[in-house]
Amino acid sequence: MLGTILAESGGADLLEDVEKLRHAVIGAREGTVEGEEITRLVGAWPLERAKQVARAFTVYFHLANLAEEHQRMRALRERDDAANPPSESLAAAVRAVREEGGGEETLENLLEGMEFHPVFTAHPTEARRRAVSTSILRISAQLEAWHDAHEGSSAAAEAHRRLLEEVDLLWRTSQLRYTKLDPLDEVRTALAAFDETIFSVVPQVYRSLDAAVDPEGTGTRPPRVLPFVRYGSWIGGDRDGNPFVTHEVTREAMTIQSEHVLRGLESACDRVARTLTAYSNLTPADKALHEAIATAKAGHPGLMAEIGSRSPNEPHRQLLMLATARLRATRERDADLAYPDVDAFLADLRTVQNSLAEAGAVRQAYGQLQHLVWQAETFGFHLAELEIRQHSEVHAAALAELRAGERPSERTEEVLATIRVISWIQERFGVDACRRYIVSFTRSAEDISAVHELASYALPEDRRPVLDVIPLFETGADLEASPHVLGGMLDLPQVQRRLEETGHRLEVMLGYSDSAKDVGPVSATLRLYDAQARLSEWARGNGIRLTLFHGRGGSLGRGGGPASRALLAQAPGSVDGRFKVTEQGEVIFARYGQDAIARRHIEQVGHAVLLASTDRVQERERSAEQEFRPYADTIAAAAQETYLDLIGTEDFAVWFSQVSPLEELGELRLGSRPSRRSAAKGLDDLRAIPWVFAWTQTRVNLPGWFGLGTGLAAVQDVSLLQRAYREWPMFASLLDNAEMSLAKTDRTVAERYLALGGRPELTEKVLAEYDLTRDLVLRVTGHGRLLENRAVLSRAVDLRNPYVDALSHLQLRALEALRGEEADSLSEQDQQHLERLLLLSVNGVAAGLQNTG
Repeated sequence: MLGTILAESGGADLLEDVEKLRHAVIGAREGTVEGEEITRLVGAWPLERAKQVARAFTVYFHLANLAEEHQRMRALRERDDAANPPSESLAAAVRAVREEGGGEETLENLLEGMEFHPVFTAHPTEARRRAVSTSILRISAQLEAWHDAHEGSSAAAEAHRRLLEEVDLLWRTSQLRYTKLDPLDEVRTALAAFDETIFSVVPQVYRSLDAAVDPEGTGTRPPRVLPFVRYGSWIGGDRDGNPFVTHEVTREAMTIQSEHVLRGLESACDRVARTLTAYSNLTPADKALHEAIATAKAGHPGLMAEIGSRSPNEPHRQLLMLATARLRATRERDADLAYPDVDAFLADLRTVQNSLAEAGAVRQAYGQLQHLVWQAETFGFHLAELEIRQHSEVHAAALAELRAGERPSERTEEVLATIRVISWIQERFGVDACRRYIVSFTRSAEDISAVHELASYALPEDRRPVLDVIPLFETGADLEASPHVLGGMLDLPQVQRRLEETGHRLEVMLGYSDSAKDVGPVSATLRLYDAQARLSEWARGNGIRLTLFHGRGGSLGRGGGPASRALLAQAPGSVDGRFKVTEQGEVIFARYGQDAIARRHIEQVGHAVLLASTDRVQERERSAEQEFRPYADTIAAAAQETYLDLIGTEDFAVWFSQVSPLEELGELRLGSRPSRRSAAKGLDDLRAIPWVFAWTQTRVNLPGWFGLGTGLAAVQDVSLLQRAYREWPMFASLLDNAEMSLAKTDRTVAERYLALGGRPELTEKVLAEYDLTRDLVLRVTGHGRLLENRAVLSRAVDLRNPYVDALSHLQLRALEALRGEEADSLSEQDQQHLERLLLLSVNGVAAGLQNTG
């Protein structure tokens, strides 16, 4: 289809050029074409043609990603067998806990306390524009229609025509943003996932779990499971290093969220009300329902008369129609009719539900009406809790001004205004809408106390918001000191009061991105594992119900990878039925873009949370760690030494900016947040996201594996490492993630990027470590080739790699011209064309490898 569109739009010669490059890169992979031939082919094109070809391959990847999603959805449907639940599903977890993990009592305890708390963040947002994402969603709908239509039918022909129309529009849509996103754009982009999938999928997941617990009774009795998913968001709340997130933005972000969830609840309530046509003689209302309707008639006689005329003798329907009207009034700020809070709405739903059950209409009580109850319980009137984040140094500077009696600076006024907005949000939407305040780079309990002291400057005592101030530990030193900091927090009266109010619950955030960038992927993994173990032990000793908040990125270099597998490799006791994690940028669309995939993702995480909390899984992890930990320490020490030796090389930051499109990434306008914390150009100031993104573009993927080879070699016992891989989930997860990163690395292409820096000794160091790591990962895992045990993923990577190569060659043409000796003599027009070609190729490589940072 894309070929047809290319020929129609750009002529047969455009399609011919695209095909030449496609065949050339495939030939290079097969050893029949030399790389120099591809360089000459790409270099011979006018820059305008090179941009067209780059755009063609980028669109190809958008369509390929979509085709893979649909194949995955078909596979999920085919494996959906109630009698034999698929692996990593909630039903499989329930069966495993019953049979091997402790029995019915253990299962009930785990389900009662189970929590999955994904938190959406906007750094980065999609490399794709929102216009591109919505275009892909339309193509997805037409693709589904085409597959569903009978071959040769008029419906199939029409779906095919519409597919071509939408692909043509995707081709004609700019792949690059011309204006930088502001934070509210990011809010609206993320909320598309709520509107399209999350709102409807979450009750389906609860139903799936309820059916797994009691398949015969689900839908005819009160649910045996509690709603366990709670969404959070940093989008519009995270101001650490982002001056564009102000108190006005935070206020508006929550208003937008509330608008979306109220519309969702209103639509769902209206849908249930319209179908609930239970006649009063056959399904009589109980006393509570009669009283609720009588109260409503007294307060809103005109509205109830209208509802009664539309639904005579249907009291259950009448109260739900009133609830729909009240939700609309809540959204429109009609104080006379609006609900004061979500609890009042839930009370109405339960009044209807209890009356239906008492009348014997249990299927009506616990069917779709229960789904609406679950949606209200999960999302409230705020959709997702808006979390605030700010750097500890900003708080310290603000307090220094205020304590000295100085006139507050603009930044200090903004800190105080943010606390006032938190109070406003709580008054309007409830305490749970915004109470978590995360302090980046927490070094001591004073950093936590600072937020509470700032609140005393912002508002009088009776107006201060409820605050759960959460420490964020990011560097290796901070992770090691974390139990000591928490001990100091217990002495703070504000923390003591919140512990009493919450049943001794406390939350701690662990940063994956900066720790990996600081000490390398291997040492960071071990440090985070140790921090989890120490914090869990500290919590048990102090009677604290601890939730660890994992600040994982989408990429492997920032703690990414399959969340369910990572959960099963956590330190023993650190999960305890609760898992909170960031869902960052491109991951949101990938995991929540389609109903079936969103449901599968939530089920996989739920499965892992249940199993990771069982004694059997924890004991396996504990036993393996005791045996293999000394060798892991040897690996980490050697890996960290070689990693620090590399990034500590003189002028390494300059070399890195020469061999990668690092400095140009800001022009992609990925999000509102600057790529650096200040104007400095060193590695220390560079955020982890562009660090990983730039290495991904070079096809080196260094943050996902560098140092591991040296570390494995230091043990000098491959058979022992092979046994550790089989028996220790943490070690297996480390190697599996590195293997995935290595599979997306291309040595030949990477060598060309590295040569741009003119430092052959650094090129040799990086490539030698790659060769060593690849060799030892294969030997330890026992694989004959990378990803040998993951056939579907391996095939997808193998199919994609040649097409990513095409975009890399186009990117290299632009980089070599912009970095070369003649760069200063380029005309302004050529400079612009080259920069645009570079950005188009960056966008395409991100789509092809399916991650930015």
